[in-house]
Amino acid sequence: MSQSASGASAQGSRSSDAASAIHSLDIHPQYRGFKGLYYNPVVQVYFLGFVCFMGPGLFNALTGLGGGGRLDATTNSNANSALYATFAVAAFFAGSINNVLGSRLTLLIGSTGYALYIGSYLAYNIHPNAGGFVIGAGAVLGICAGLLWTAQGSLMLAYPTEHQKGKFIGIFWSIFNLGGVVGAAVSLGNNFDNTVLSNGTYIGFLVLTGIGVLIPLLMADPRKMIRSDGTRVVTPRHPSWRTEFYGLWFTLRTDPWIVLLFPMFFASNWFYTWQFSDYNGALFTIRARALNNLVYWLSQIVGSVSIGFLLDQRGLSRRFRAFSGWLVLLVMVFVVHTWAFFYQRHYTRETVSDKIDIHESPYVSRLWLYIFCGLLDAMWQTTAYWFMGAMSNDPAKLANFSGFYKSLQSAGAAGIWRADAVKLPYMNIFISTWVLLVAGLVFALPMIHMRVKDTTEDVDETL
Repeated sequence: MSQSASGASAQGSRSSDAASAIHSLDIHPQYRGFKGLYYNPVVQVYFLGFVCFMGPGLFNALTGLGGGGRLDATTNSNANSALYATFAVAAFFAGSINNVLGSRLTLLIGSTGYALYIGSYLAYNIHPNAGGFVIGAGAVLGICAGLLWTAQGSLMLAYPTEHQKGKFIGIFWSIFNLGGVVGAAVSLGNNFDNTVLSNGTYIGFLVLTGIGVLIPLLMADPRKMIRSDGTRVVTPRHPSWRTEFYGLWFTLRTDPWIVLLFPMFFASNWFYTWQFSDYNGALFTIRARALNNLVYWLSQIVGSVSIGFLLDQRGLSRRFRAFSGWLVLLVMVFVVHTWAFFYQRHYTRETVSDKIDIHESPYVSRLWLYIFCGLLDAMWQTTAYWFMGAMSNDPAKLANFSGFYKSLQSAGAAGIWRADAVKLPYMNIFISTWVLLVAGLVFALPMIHMRVKDTTEDVDETL
């Protein structure tokens, strides 16, 4: 996800090749009957959504429980550190693998990592000495996640016509995010009277992720699919890893303002460690953690819709929307972390012992804080992507912006999860989260001022 006169022409060639691959101009007759239903791109995007519902969606539900549902979060933190470290590297090579194997097989291989990862927690719940297996499964999942999201991007780019992209993305993300919601609801129902996460919860998640591995086998060959306008679906080829590295360098050279968004990218997964393990995992009983997890992922939907509504207000100028989105994030960062500070100062790794349950009086206010954490997360991710989109309309450059985003995001997550694993004090992790989020916004402000205009002009693409 992630490019000198010859460099510009090579980049232009990549863009035109991708465009020609995606948009076949030959008009083909539509399938009828069962074939018409099966090869319908809308049906296939539902399949794609359920693959990610069963894999990354349930992973989110498990991670959101804090410590992967365990009382001691050390192994979970080490596993997440290994996961994001390998993911940051694998993303550069996944495109080349996808080109050779095709999107369906790449999707299948990628989804197996989620089943292995959740299976490792079941093994760990049964055999407490299996922590190394969990960490190894995390490293494997990082590679598999790079494959899955690369294949997902290929198919999402290929299925819709130009005017259907918003609809298809909406369908996919709605189904995917429901994975976190449903997974949280399942864990809440299974563990309402438990003090630790039951084997049944891990088994349920493992069965669902196993089903997710099989779904790509049921998906149609994209080359046989026909869009609603009669054009044939052709999945784009990803650039090789060498081209990816060159593209990142070329983007930095032609649009150096993107560097000012790097702190924002780096912070975009940093806060999960404190939220999931050092707040939800540290303070609450297992059923309270499960309920918190449920409302967290529900609040994500509200957060993304609300900030998206602001950023897409066509009656306002784009510069005004950019500064408004930035201001909303700044207010949310200080509201959430000022509020959280009054809780964090009263507990440490050494003193936290009694867990808060859903029936106790301190629970409600702390639940509301977690809801606001979910709102902030969704708003941060949505606004970061919107800022990138406001800087360029060039698909190749946007892909490279996304590459920077995912790589820096994963590098930051790998570092902070490792810090949690070595028992860095909760307050240190909390303060680092707060400072990094504020720094991300401070560095982004001059980029907004200099690069976000009411319309993106051609000259902006080759600065």
